Amino acid sequence: MPLSAATPHPSPAPAAALTPTPTPTRQVHALWLALLATPVAASANSPVLILPDMAGSLGVRTATATWLVTAFGWAMAVGTPLMAGLLRRRGLGSALKLSAVLIVTGTAIVAAAPWLPLVMAGRVAQAVGGAGLITAAMSLAGSVRRMGVITAGFGTLGAVGPLLGSTIADAASWRVSLTVGALALLAIPAVLRRADLSAPSSDTTPFDGRGAALLVLTATALVLIPRHPLPALAASLVTAGLLTLHIRSHPTGFVPRSLLRTRTFVLSAALACTLATSYFTLLFAVPQLLQDRTAWSSATIGTGQLIALLTGSALSMALAAAAARMSRRTVLTILLTAGALAPLAAALTPWAPLLLLVATLAVFATSAGQATLAVYATTAAPPAQRPTAIGLFSLCYQLGGAFGPAIAATLTLSA
Repeated sequence: MPLSAATPHPSPAPAAALTPTPTPTRQVHALWLALLATPVAASANSPVLILPDMAGSLGVRTATATWLVTAFGWAMAVGTPLMAGLLRRRGLGSALKLSAVLIVTGTAIVAAAPWLPLVMAGRVAQAVGGAGLITAAMSLAGSVRRMGVITAGFGTLGAVGPLLGSTIADAASWRVSLTVGALALLAIPAVLRRADLSAPSSDTTPFDGRGAALLVLTATALVLIPRHPLPALAASLVTAGLLTLHIRSHPTGFVPRSLLRTRTFVLSAALACTLATSYFTLLFAVPQLLQDRTAWSSATIGTGQLIALLTGSALSMALAAAAARMSRRTVLTILLTAGALAPLAAALTPWAPLLLLVATLAVFATSAGQATLAVYATTAAPPAQRPTAIGLFSLCYQLGGAFGPAIAATLTLSA
């Protein structure tokens, strides 16, 4: 997860632009599109404050329970470009139906599975299904105003996610907290009635399945580096090497060679991944640090974090609105300064409540970066490759959602 300046949980919505906008028989109302896309943001962030409860129920350590978050972030990262490819080739109807099946199946598994690996499988299914719904919603937006409704929903639900998850867990169960993404299914009938469901006929190029598989394997190995550094690093080098050889022999395949030679794209995607990694690390580390350093309750911590995230989102919206009147150097300076201050403040602050300012800085840098860096990355690519550039940029961004929780577990939760 949308290149919305307001999205506390970075969403994969940029990859939705991988698909050409279908021609609807009737325009789908923007509120239906928001309902279709945004619940995944709350679902992604709902475990932030309830990891200890989840761990106790499953009989594992809190650090081990963060695998649920890592798996969700990984699935969002690799699922978004893959689901966007399905939409582009098979049409909106196929993407919506498969997404619905994945979300229903994943939610049922999460609700009943007694073991962590099964719950992880359910979360993966939920994430891939959510990626498909986000892709569909963004492909139907068609205007800045309607896209703004969707991205505003991402910002709100992403910020509310941690407190919402804690509240639902207290009232019912942590398992119910992980099912909030299924609310998106309520929008599918309205979208099916109004949108053009026919499969596109213009894309006749063969699907580069080997390139896609190698990209998924490389991303998977990279996600595992924070937890298993040496074997994961070795695996990532092997898969990246194979992917490089494949790109050389298939320069116009799933990962175009010319795009990787575009300096602005590569630097923008790398910076986006870095900011997202920092944000997700702090998103999960700050509540734990506040719990260790203060006597605050989970509800107080959740409320404070909610206010901090909403404040950062508002500031990021302001920067996004002003970015068109600012030089690229100025925008990048602001992003880099905020992005560097957030982890430094977390490590050095002597007063625990200042950690909430850390959350504000982190979401500001990440959300504003998501909005601006995607523009830099895609406009640097040739017009024919811009949809692919958006998808690969989104993959890099979402990798941060998988890296962050694992790093947070290593730094704070394993103690």
